[in-house]
Amino acid sequence: MTDKDHILSVELVEPTATFTLREICERGECHAEFVIKLVSYGVIAPVEESPEARQWQFDLEALARLRKAQRLQRDLKMNLPGLAMSLELLDEVQEMRREVDRLNRQLRQFLGEA
Repeated sequence: MTDKDHILSVELVEPTATFTLREICERGECHAEFVIKLVSYGVIAPVEESPEARQWQFDLEALARLRKAQRLQRDLKMNLPGLAMSLELLDEVQEMRREVDRLNRQLRQFLGEA
């Protein structure tokens, strides 16, 4: 199979959709134990805390973080504490970039360049 023969499949999901533990495992193609460990390390979080993992519900953000964690683990061979720290730092960098963009827009408005 060549690069041009790869098929890209896209799943359209409502922005407010939630997934059970089983569903997030199916979409993330991983075992429940992995998701439970990610929750325990604070990498992802259920929408509402419940003492039983079977009752957890996850949102699209958790699914996206699960996939990002999988890529980091696969590509960089990171352990769970490293994943948690890396994702936290990546979140901080993204937040700082948003803040810089916001401040640049304010500066342009102030200087009359809008």
